[in-house]
Amino acid sequence: MVFQLPTTVSSHHNPVLQPNECSSTLFQTIAAPASVVWALVSDFENPQRYKPFVRSCRIIDGQANQVGCLRRVDVASGLPASYSIERLEILDHDQRIFGFSIVGGDHRLSNYRSIMSLHPNGGNETVVVETYVIDAAEANTKEETCAFVDTIVKLNLRTLSRVAEDLAGKAQQQV
Repeated sequence: MVFQLPTTVSSHHNPVLQPNECSSTLFQTIAAPASVVWALVSDFENPQRYKPFVRSCRIIDGQANQVGCLRRVDVASGLPASYSIERLEILDHDQRIFGFSIVGGDHRLSNYRSIMSLHPNGGNETVVVETYVIDAAEANTKEETCAFVDTIVKLNLRTLSRVAEDLAGKAQQQV
């Protein structure tokens, strides 16, 4: 079955790029209900639940899970950074759209913006669509920048899939 992105959210996944920017849209099918996946994705305070490179996270400004709040994300050792400051840009529970931007930190991810949307896909399956835009890193091409970010986003999506499927399986066992 081929997934068709609903027109109600397609504008979120079709960014207009500046000459120095690159973008990618990635898809992940998850064998779990959208409500289970959304509970993980929409929890801005706890990205470490499904992002393996996140060591810890805390809200540093604003009210948790409110658009405009800021979080400090401390990343695992081995990455070319130790922390990131991120702003919650979109949190639409009705359409299941989540977006954030990176506004600071000690890394080379400049002007990073991400939008995720979740789409029930029959039964207990969810399609997650994530689109990001980022400035090409200094001393790297757009292709190299996107290849690096794609690797991280793909890992995050695969981990989200595993965690959501585990949670859905546990919930099913309790019924």
